[in-house]
Amino acid sequence: MTVALVAGEVSGDLLAARLLSGLMPHLPGARFHGIGGEQMMAQGFVSDWPMERLTVRGLFEVIPRYRDIKGIQNALRDQLLQDPPALFIGADYPGFNLGLELQLKAAGIPTVHYIGPQIWAWRAGRIKKIAKAVSHMLVIFPFEQAIYERAGVPVTYVGHPLAEVIPLQPDLAGARRALGLAQGASVVTLMPGSRMSELKYNAPAFIDAARLLQLRDKSLRFVVPMAGARQRQYFLELLGETSLDELGITLLDGQSHRAIEAADAVLVASGTASLEVALFKKPMVIAYKMMAASWHIMRHMGYQPWIGLPNILARQFLVPELLQDAASPQALADAVWRQLSDAPGRLHLVQRFTDMHHSLLRNSAQESAAAVMQVIASSRRG
Repeated sequence: MTVALVAGEVSGDLLAARLLSGLMPHLPGARFHGIGGEQMMAQGFVSDWPMERLTVRGLFEVIPRYRDIKGIQNALRDQLLQDPPALFIGADYPGFNLGLELQLKAAGIPTVHYIGPQIWAWRAGRIKKIAKAVSHMLVIFPFEQAIYERAGVPVTYVGHPLAEVIPLQPDLAGARRALGLAQGASVVTLMPGSRMSELKYNAPAFIDAARLLQLRDKSLRFVVPMAGARQRQYFLELLGETSLDELGITLLDGQSHRAIEAADAVLVASGTASLEVALFKKPMVIAYKMMAASWHIMRHMGYQPWIGLPNILARQFLVPELLQDAASPQALADAVWRQLSDAPGRLHLVQRFTDMHHSLLRNSAQESAAAVMQVIASSRRG
């Protein structure tokens, strides 16, 4: 038996790896292949193409890469149609995976999509394509299940893997010891994004906000986790002649969870990282910038007032969101300062984020594997 999977970026690689850890014991002789990253390959997965060839962010940023990405999609489709797997699993990356799933399902190959595209945030019309493309949807937020059920898409809520990885009670003192930070220091963690495109648009304003914050309090310390060597070098170039010591910055290679755990407040680019901050029960300011043309299009596609996952889950602005032109260094610095200064607000956030953590906590590996096995069993009976 073969099972095919595709993850197109780091977050999908992590999701799929966790699913594989639960699925492989049920299918001990199966071959798992397709496209994935290091986490999936560590589970014994075979990647037929490097995942990095798919990784891109933004509407216009994909244009120079479109021919290569489309060529990979077509080649994988042809391979799977020639040698059909028992099941195809698309791990997030909906622009690529839903198109592939549509063709595979039409050819009689069962398809599972993990995780549900954010139709609750923008482009709700995609639900029609999803219904045609997906045999079974696995969702990671509890409110999503009813959306897919109403559309007639078989669905299982499996919990969010991050809720299992991140402890219910953060260890601030332990994180600070591990990073060499003073226990009594005021610490702000900066998370401008892991992709180079995100750094390009977010990091300059984040750095200037840190400069403004340090003018208010010279004792402030900043922790900045970097996703790789290229990101680290680019960040250092943005600092110019300012040294890390001058700004009180500790630059880390990875260790994003420890950096969040050690913080009093976090300035974070919108995305999964904002949910990680919430699960660590930290006050935050969510910010995001992108190419102007992409922003102009995407802001008209959304139909709810929030973009940050903690606010979407809460259905209210629990924490500030500053987007595009509103994410100026001064506005970011002011917002972070308010988060640092509002003691009652911090206690309120801890309680709200703790409740959120409990709502997302499931054994996602077992839950998702059980749902996948049911799809395989149903296809065999059919």
